[in-house]
Amino acid sequence: MFANKKLFTTTLLGVLVTLSIIALVLSLVKIEDVALPPTVKYGMVFDAGSSHTSLFVYEWDSDKENDTGVVSQTLSCDVQGPGISSYANNPPKAGDSLKECLDKALKVVPAEKQRDVPVYLGATAGMRLLRLRNSSAADQILAEIAKTMQEYPVAFRGARIITGEEEGAYGWITINYLLESFTKYSPKAHTWVRPEAANILGALDLGGASTQISFIPKGSVINWNETSRFMLYGYNYNIYTHSYLCYGQNEMVKRLAKELILESSSSTRVEHPCYPKDYNETISLSSFHTSPCTNASDPRLSPSDRNVTLEGRGNASGCLVAIRKLFNFSACGQSQDCTFDGVYQPPISGQFFLSSSYPEENPERLPKYCANANYILTLLLDAYKFNESSWNNIVFQMKAGSADVGWTLGYMLNLTNMIPAEAPGLLKGQAPSLWAAAVAFITLTLALGLVALLLLLRV
Repeated sequence: MFANKKLFTTTLLGVLVTLSIIALVLSLVKIEDVALPPTVKYGMVFDAGSSHTSLFVYEWDSDKENDTGVVSQTLSCDVQGPGISSYANNPPKAGDSLKECLDKALKVVPAEKQRDVPVYLGATAGMRLLRLRNSSAADQILAEIAKTMQEYPVAFRGARIITGEEEGAYGWITINYLLESFTKYSPKAHTWVRPEAANILGALDLGGASTQISFIPKGSVINWNETSRFMLYGYNYNIYTHSYLCYGQNEMVKRLAKELILESSSSTRVEHPCYPKDYNETISLSSFHTSPCTNASDPRLSPSDRNVTLEGRGNASGCLVAIRKLFNFSACGQSQDCTFDGVYQPPISGQFFLSSSYPEENPERLPKYCANANYILTLLLDAYKFNESSWNNIVFQMKAGSADVGWTLGYMLNLTNMIPAEAPGLLKGQAPSLWAAAVAFITLTLALGLVALLLLLRV
């Protein structure tokens, strides 16, 4: 009996010690990342431009990286019809025009999440111009849009006219986010890392009624404003950004036509050097009164209901001369930190991404290609001061991956800072509960081992 009891106690002690060692080893071994189902959130942003409106649907995991959610584009939808500023005489149509895209968007968002989806509408240069001309009409359009949004099971957060500087800055965020200039996932480190600061790109955006430039200048700069400062992925970024109202492609074409008419000796037929030879276009002088960019009164444009025919000449050099007259370069004097119209700009630095806020091309724009091309060249070379060497730093592109390049993604990225993050969807190392269980098990086995040892000593 003595031998059996001693054998039993020795065996028990050996088992408990073995279990203790196993528990200790398991607690020290790195457990692979434990993937938990992420909680997906959605957001929608309407880009209400001067010539058209688009809706973008984004999604992201509720787990956030250094206070900025990881956002991807799920859907884009082009609203049928012109920009919302065109509905100044019929504001309810502005709201109605958005319904088709809203219906499509709700089909990609699970029904149980729709009421939590934040929806924003940002109106750009077209509405900025309308507000200058008729602020009451602009307010009515936004009110009708809000009324339409409230008919849908979403969390509508407002329709507003964003500033040109916001448009430029959010476009800058979009480009650098899509190209992973802010942060990049490292499979080797199993984490997100920050690339070299030199990889941050500048952004050039050309819309229908305005154009924007945004970049990080070298050295110190002046004339900062609030929209030039951001914190993304735990880092501060200070950028120069400026928006030029009336220098978008559509407004440029109208301003060019007006100047050609004012300089012509004929009141009914005017030569247009930028239009193709033998191409004619008849316009009414009343069309100049629909935009603050061309609404300045001039006795040579009377009567306002008069029609004028623009006759194409296909003269590229003459076109360039006419385009350059639209820029007031003399206002800068000899200053190198100036673009045109006396606007301050530090010297350009780094690579740039140029996007154009136009929907699918249509034949009606073909006659204006020569004017647009000369305008873009003048803007880049003479105004922004790109040269033969820095020209190669410009990338002309509408998309990066599967996402559209524009201000809306940057807008949503910035807004995700206001959306509380839920529990992380990825746990690194051991979970606290696992550590607690391991410690408790080790303590228990050691205690039992001590009891077994005492029994062994007594037999």
